[in-house]
Amino acid sequence: MTYQELAIDTPNPVLSWAGHDLAHQETRMAKNVASLPFVFKHLALMPDVHLGKGALVGSVIATKDAIVPAAVGVDIGCGMMAIKTPFSEHQLDGKLKKIRLDLEAQIPVGFEENKQISKDVTNWQGWQDFKELHHGVRGLENKASRQLGSLGGGNHFIEVCIDTESKVWLMLHSGSRNIGNKLAQCHIDTAKDLAKLANLSLPDRDLAYFVADTPEFQAYWRDLQWAQNYAKTNRDVMMSRFMRVMEQHLNGGKKIKPLLAVNCHHNYAEKEVHFDEEVYVTRKGAVRAQTEDYGIIPGSMGTKSYIVKGKGNAHSFCSCSHGAGRIMSRSMAKNTYTLDDLIAQTAGVECRKDAGIIDEIPAAYKPIDEVMANQSDLVEVIATLKQVVCIKG
Repeated sequence: MTYQELAIDTPNPVLSWAGHDLAHQETRMAKNVASLPFVFKHLALMPDVHLGKGALVGSVIATKDAIVPAAVGVDIGCGMMAIKTPFSEHQLDGKLKKIRLDLEAQIPVGFEENKQISKDVTNWQGWQDFKELHHGVRGLENKASRQLGSLGGGNHFIEVCIDTESKVWLMLHSGSRNIGNKLAQCHIDTAKDLAKLANLSLPDRDLAYFVADTPEFQAYWRDLQWAQNYAKTNRDVMMSRFMRVMEQHLNGGKKIKPLLAVNCHHNYAEKEVHFDEEVYVTRKGAVRAQTEDYGIIPGSMGTKSYIVKGKGNAHSFCSCSHGAGRIMSRSMAKNTYTLDDLIAQTAGVECRKDAGIIDEIPAAYKPIDEVMANQSDLVEVIATLKQVVCIKG
């Protein structure tokens, strides 16, 4: 499928890979963003697009000389990591539950933090710059260090997967934890205060922005890059522990060499060149898919996930979806489905099966096969995975 240009009246076009009409609120949100004066060329919407705060989740927003911190979001640098191992499916026989329990013991989930701070955490060079961050987080260094190497909650996950050649993959999804959230909130509040002082007319207060080359922009960009590095390191630390658990269970504790490793953000901003111009690209629930870029597109637990390679589609600003995308809010999912529904929809997956994760039931998400079909011009599939272990926060 290729994109459709939405029939809405905005200064900048809206190109959608969703494959369906947007709902009223989604259309309004897309129109608000596309109407901002500094948006470059057009707004691109990925196949998993759905409501967010300020901007739609699944938006790719290229801008000239300005950036919207709420469009990046509060989980700065949230993303995924996947490793292809030399292990085979048969080696997992009879071990899935013990693997899940050991992973839950080694990697804190939900609101849990590391009780001891490991050497790979203390050695992270990012701590040298902590004192330069926004004054609103100055007292959070200890908490940030205890959360580096932890999963968090919501739709964050740790998974053991099998590909179509029976090879074992390790996958996880997490971001910048509390420190990223606090940094984002500090800067979003500053942007809103500036908009109020300047008496800016905005279609949505969450679209308050920073103008390039101002002290506020520079402070946000500095903290954004720090939080994105923290998020990537967080996934690296967790994956290292993940691998140790798998090596203990499947290789007698001997270290393995990954056959492929992918670590990609999907809530972030970077400077890039598109249509021969340098712009700021904000991907809010989208993965970079430049030619030869590897990416990860997970389905909901109990469904398929994909390792992909980008095709460098210029109209999408070289991007693709970051997952299946919700079609149902968490509260609606809890009110619609039962524990029996969750058990049925996660059959064959070693995971929690209790009322605490009904909001993550597969039926609350778009069908992943449909999402993939709608972005065949954005990525090629390298591997198709099926979860056999899933840990949610």
